[in-house]
Amino acid sequence: MSTPTRYRLDELAARFKLELRGDGARMIAGVGTLATATSGQLSFLANSRYRTQLDGSHAGAIVLRADDAVHCAGACLIAADPYVAFAKIAALFDPTPAAVPGVHPSAVIAADARVDASASIGPHCVIEAGAIIDSGAVLGPHCVIGVDCAVGAQSRLVARVTLVTRVTLGKRVLVHPGAVIGADGFGLAFERDASDHGGWIKVPQLGGVRIGDDCEIGANTTIDRGAIEDTVLEEDVRLDNQIQIAHNVHIGAHTAMAGCAAVAGSAKIGRYCLIGGGAGILGHLNVADGVTITARALVTHSIHSAGEYSSGVPLQESRQWRRNAARFKHLDDLARRVQAIEKELESKESKS
Repeated sequence: MSTPTRYRLDELAARFKLELRGDGARMIAGVGTLATATSGQLSFLANSRYRTQLDGSHAGAIVLRADDAVHCAGACLIAADPYVAFAKIAALFDPTPAAVPGVHPSAVIAADARVDASASIGPHCVIEAGAIIDSGAVLGPHCVIGVDCAVGAQSRLVARVTLVTRVTLGKRVLVHPGAVIGADGFGLAFERDASDHGGWIKVPQLGGVRIGDDCEIGANTTIDRGAIEDTVLEEDVRLDNQIQIAHNVHIGAHTAMAGCAAVAGSAKIGRYCLIGGGAGILGHLNVADGVTITARALVTHSIHSAGEYSSGVPLQESRQWRRNAARFKHLDDLARRVQAIEKELESKESKS
């Protein structure tokens, strides 16, 4: 059994350039919430609304802002952004074991695929023709790396990840189980016959997918390859679980999207955007840098300026919602009546 990881508090302060207040010799062996942390664990306070929990917390030390430190009786680490500092410290206690280089005997690898000797290829993986697995990459069990795909150095595909074809992952990309990258985009053309009926013709999807360094792709998320040019995620894009990215979408660096969001084909999303859960962005639209789209919003036109945008009807008591829904049907009639009254008033004012 391995020895538990432990750090002195003054070691953590020095390592992450934080101001220490209190006993620097205190040993920290893990992390926890303000409510559940023990004397050997470190917690954090990022939202001052939870300041009242400081008095009852048994945490050995707390990461917080300077203006909250006066309310902390025990040891603390002062950070400009406590949540970021806590995330960095918590990573030291991540129990995920290091992958062992090598290829599992059950893996199937094409003769012309290139697998770096330092990569780790798990059970029942399939690596097809022309694929490249770079140094330190990790493929968990049952991953499929399709024709002409590339997995960058230190990237990790957790399990059952499929790269279909012409997919390139940058360095340190993390892909969670069930994700499918590089499947056909939804490209169809309807061919009508003489009777104005007909059927769908599939448009070949000839592009690929390019994913930049330090991206993260959530479980069961799907990213389609481009029809002609590539679908692109720039560096440090973070996608939650069960997100749909359609063909030829371009997502700018450092943008994050929450679960069940969907982006239709050829939309372009800027850098440093935040897309809420269940939000939808229609195809061929542009979203500027620094845009926040709240949960369940539907973007139906391009957004040219940074800011926060919302749509939809907030939750209401059912009886009130039904009344408002009934009135919604009469909005057009009401608008016309208001316009008529305004014109009548303007006419009277001009005569007088």
